[in-house]
Amino acid sequence: MVSTHPAGVQLSGRQYLPQTGNNNINISPNQEILPLTAKVNNQDHLEIGGCDVTTLVQQFGSPLYILDEETLRTACRQYRESFQRYYKGESQVLYASKAWSCLAVCAIAASEGLGIDVASGGELYTALNAGVSPDKIYFHGNNKSREELRYAIESGITIMADNWRDLQQSVELAGAQQPVRIMLRVTPGIDCHTHEYIRTGHLDNKFGFDPGDLDEVFAFVSKQQALNCVGVHAHIGSQIFERQPHQDLAALMVQWLTKAASYGLNLTNLNVGGGLGVKYTESDDPPSIEEWVKPICEVIQQACAAQNLPLPKLLCEPGRSLIATACVTAYTIGSSKVIPGIRTYIAVDGGMSDNPRPITYQSVYRTVVANRMSASLTQTATIAGKHCESGDILIKDAQLPKTESGDILVVMATGAYNYSMASNYNRLPRSAAVVVANGEANLILQRETYQDLIRQDCLPERLKKNEG
Repeated sequence: MVSTHPAGVQLSGRQYLPQTGNNNINISPNQEILPLTAKVNNQDHLEIGGCDVTTLVQQFGSPLYILDEETLRTACRQYRESFQRYYKGESQVLYASKAWSCLAVCAIAASEGLGIDVASGGELYTALNAGVSPDKIYFHGNNKSREELRYAIESGITIMADNWRDLQQSVELAGAQQPVRIMLRVTPGIDCHTHEYIRTGHLDNKFGFDPGDLDEVFAFVSKQQALNCVGVHAHIGSQIFERQPHQDLAALMVQWLTKAASYGLNLTNLNVGGGLGVKYTESDDPPSIEEWVKPICEVIQQACAAQNLPLPKLLCEPGRSLIATACVTAYTIGSSKVIPGIRTYIAVDGGMSDNPRPITYQSVYRTVVANRMSASLTQTATIAGKHCESGDILIKDAQLPKTESGDILVVMATGAYNYSMASNYNRLPRSAAVVVANGEANLILQRETYQDLIRQDCLPERLKKNEG
């Protein structure tokens, strides 16, 4: 049974799935929430990347992150090809790896021609070990340590200077080496409608130089032989559906290029950040990748023409819109609790340790039962995690078929900020992850063991049990 109706929506009392995807399908707001390759096989099981989800759980255990390689690659290509189609100058798409940093994800993005945006020494180490070229790695952060900056400079990557401390320490660490390649992050003063924790464009924000300080910053940078300032960067937030704020940002940033030129700085790179939202529920209506890219390119080209500026190299940093819907998380259902007239709770073997977004951001997800895809949706239940926390709720009032202990429940669109924000709360080992393609599943993150949990623990001699 295959349908084009939104996944997880109750239509005629059934669960529905998208058609099998291919590389020509555009990831748009009207596409289903599951990965492009999702379908129902002849056993009435959910299949992703040609792999039966229930078989994957039997083989790798649960909770299990399942990454569909085709969906990720398709999104990478759509960003890259959209810029090539609408921008007359050079462009470079960067994957914002904070969404999910691991060797395999970085390697896939790099193989599609993307660079990597990193936000720590650990993410930098991961990108380099995934084989990403240093000239395509850009290092963000509002409080980079001296050790992280030294590592970044020695690696030959680009530093996104966020504040005066970044500039001063970069000058000090440059030494006799080649000038440190930097870009300047500026807070644009542009607000948008998204969760307050992930708004980064308004002035009352921890990131970036205030635009009122640009004259002082440009004057300082222009005098530093140790710095090679190549451009400016701004970011207004995450999970944004509005188009106008990004267009306003693009126009404003061209003005910064003009101001820099008055200080003798030839800034040839312009990085408009990322932030395009994705479809977590059927009511979400974000622009498609192409609809996001096209007006930004047009605004920058028009603004540069009006000010007689050459087109800069245009960069952007999508994260969520590349990886979120490429992944699902599979859980095994355990206990249940029925409170007559109030609520039914169904508990799974994970929760806030593998997906902290519901308890942190009040994020909403959709779900299907992978081993009974055509079963009628006969109950409303709240999906609870197993942690010792009343707030450990993954989904409230999910529409489900009648479930039993041992059923496989799949939560959709868990690729962004799920593994990367995972924890060992209650000392649960972090979950495994696989990448699936063409009927083959490959482990990309091993499941942690109890031994892993105590690997970094230190027990002083005086606290050890006296055997005497």
